[in-house]
Amino acid sequence: MAVMTAKTVRELAVENSAATRIFEKVGIDYCCGGGQSLEQACKTAGVSTDQVLDSLEMAEETARASRKEHDWKQEPLSGIIAHIKNTHHKYTREETIRLKGLLQKVCSVHGKNHPELLDIRATFTGLADELITHMMKEEMVLFPYIERMEEAVIQKEPVVPAPFGTVQNPVAMMEHEHDSAGHALREMRKASNDFEAPMEACASYQTLYRALAAFEADMHQHIHLENNILFPRAIAMEKES
Repeated sequence: MAVMTAKTVRELAVENSAATRIFEKVGIDYCCGGGQSLEQACKTAGVSTDQVLDSLEMAEETARASRKEHDWKQEPLSGIIAHIKNTHHKYTREETIRLKGLLQKVCSVHGKNHPELLDIRATFTGLADELITHMMKEEMVLFPYIERMEEAVIQKEPVVPAPFGTVQNPVAMMEHEHDSAGHALREMRKASNDFEAPMEACASYQTLYRALAAFEADMHQHIHLENNILFPRAIAMEKES
């Protein structure tokens, strides 16, 4: 048990992808704040370490039994990138459009009595704009370099020098932008009382908060996959090539 609690949240999430759902449920930040030990993260989230450990063990057993979880530590980097683009980037682009419309609708009706909605709209609009630029930089610059590097390593050919010096440079920028996104998500969660719509909320209001919570969960998985798996593996591959 002591070994588990001393491990970082990032390490546990990488070892067992099912752990991310446990962390999501209890409010533990495993993407941007993944450097904390499990014990520290549980204290920060105000949850029982023993209960989280029990949940993690059950999740690991379930994952082993089902064999349905991806082992991203073994997946080719190109496969991880394809998954990010086709799953998370696609979802983000589609949901930002839908959520902007929902926010506009709900704010026009309820914004006067619930001014927090206006703050959420402003935060989300800024986040959405940043994410569009962020994903474009990944898809046009960083991801193609990682894919070319991996292909060269597989073919045992020299790796073409990166125009940005080393892959660590764009990775550092992407991680900084992930931190900014994480901050925006926390601000929206706080302003919305953990995405809990008031009792008198209409269907659109309730749908908005459910959609924002789902958007947050997908962003956490998205950032985790990049920060904790794709980027460290790409950096290691570059050093070894």
